[in-house]
Amino acid sequence: MENLYDKRKVYEKSQLLENQIKENPLELFRDWFLEAEENSAVSEANAMSVSTVEADGCPRTRMVLLKAYTWEGFIFYTNYNSKKGKALETNNKACLHFFWPSLERQIIIKANLEKVAENLSDGYFHSRPKGSQLGAVVSPQSSVIPNREFLEEKLEELEKEFENKEIPRPENWGGYIAKPYEIEFWQGRPNRLHDRIIYELQEDYDWKVSRLAP
Repeated sequence: MENLYDKRKVYEKSQLLENQIKENPLELFRDWFLEAEENSAVSEANAMSVSTVEADGCPRTRMVLLKAYTWEGFIFYTNYNSKKGKALETNNKACLHFFWPSLERQIIIKANLEKVAENLSDGYFHSRPKGSQLGAVVSPQSSVIPNREFLEEKLEELEKEFENKEIPRPENWGGYIAKPYEIEFWQGRPNRLHDRIIYELQEDYDWKVSRLAP
């Protein structure tokens, strides 16, 4: 067994103090996200993990790409028949997580998820490169398939079929919006005394802001 006790770093790049806190967490998310986008050390600022709870009670986590964020929430797209889609049919709560190591920051978001309007899914689907559109049609996401050739042969068939045609969005493919009810902002600090600011949505739709011990 490898001993990892000495693998640690000192976090000292920034801070999150009370005078930096916004009334609405979406404002603070926007500021942090823009900083991540502008940081050359962050390769995909919009990469986030999405954790859902499956029928056996165990969470499953995977990486997806955030495609939009609004005052209502965070939007991503997927196959509705995937493992995440099936989990969300029975439990629409999920946890989103952004981690930007070069900024020593992470954001943890608890949210209720809903499918976006079909016209939004249509618009995003047709904005994708044709290869990505075909990939969404080809892949029965999360289903068992016999081999790699199964996908490649199906892709070749569809490339011929839609060579000069518009590809229709599959009915089982589209977007979700994650509407947050709790957002935690974590800023690494020296001596493991990290800054943790949590926003909790209240019944009147105002946000309660608290500081958590690290």
